[in-house]
Amino acid sequence: MKKIIGVRFKRLGKIYFFDPKWLEVKKGESVVVETSQGEEIAEVVVPNRMVQDEKIVAPLKKVLRLASQRDLKHAEECRKKEKEAFDLCNKKIKEHNLEMTLTDVEYKFDNSKILFYFTADGRIDFRDLVKDLASIYKTRIELRQIGVRDEVKRIGGNGVCGRELCCCSFLSDFETVSIKMAKEQNISLNPSKISGNCGRLMCCLKYEQEVYEEKLKRLPNIGAIVKTPDGQGEVDGVEILKEVIKVKFKDGDIFNYKKYNISDIEVIKDIVKEQSDSEEKEYSEELSELEKLEEQDTKIKNNN
Repeated sequence: MKKIIGVRFKRLGKIYFFDPKWLEVKKGESVVVETSQGEEIAEVVVPNRMVQDEKIVAPLKKVLRLASQRDLKHAEECRKKEKEAFDLCNKKIKEHNLEMTLTDVEYKFDNSKILFYFTADGRIDFRDLVKDLASIYKTRIELRQIGVRDEVKRIGGNGVCGRELCCCSFLSDFETVSIKMAKEQNISLNPSKISGNCGRLMCCLKYEQEVYEEKLKRLPNIGAIVKTPDGQGEVDGVEILKEVIKVKFKDGDIFNYKKYNISDIEVIKDIVKEQSDSEEKEYSEELSELEKLEEQDTKIKNNN
């Protein structure tokens, strides 16, 4: 067992574990910690607790001290400098005619570096911009491209469900989502119904995906030949969460349909039949564009 605390560097950022040594800290307190990029100030969201060694990625970085009034004042000064740097960088972007949108600026607590976050549709040659900023601030400058999901997370808003966006309330990291998830969950493939405020696939598609995948392993495909208490038939539909199968029976030129629990049928031959999805055909171009955007965002995330 190992004693740890969990901290966040940003309000909705990812939680990181640190070694508090002998310090006893409370939730909401600020601490100065050692990171791979120098000293940083962070907020405690998980106070001292013991966790199993296998749940920790070793070695843990250390908590250096509880943040003093001097540390808090310096952090506040950094926030003020970030606003000034944001305005100046925007001015320089216009001077260089760069097709990029500045979204955030971060002063490192130990003044070793200034990070400028931006969004753009493609690759941007910002070398001249970096030179200008470095000559002004006399410190290391780093420009980092982020995805539109990160931008919407910063801006905030409400989703179609009426609640605050997941990324603004509890999501600390973005997981990959795909149109395949919408298909497996029998959700409308209309892009306007499966896209969030960011114009990308809704993050909530991921929430129940593991359940659907687990259930689909036990269920026959549409088109499968099955044996039922009423005879042999063909699977015409599947209610995944209920694990209910709709079976089609042919009686001369007439088709009859009946539903069964998965436990009441036996699969004779499972056939993967090509489904003619009218929505998928109707929105093929938009869906293809959504997939390309997802791939682009994944590349940006991996590069960071």
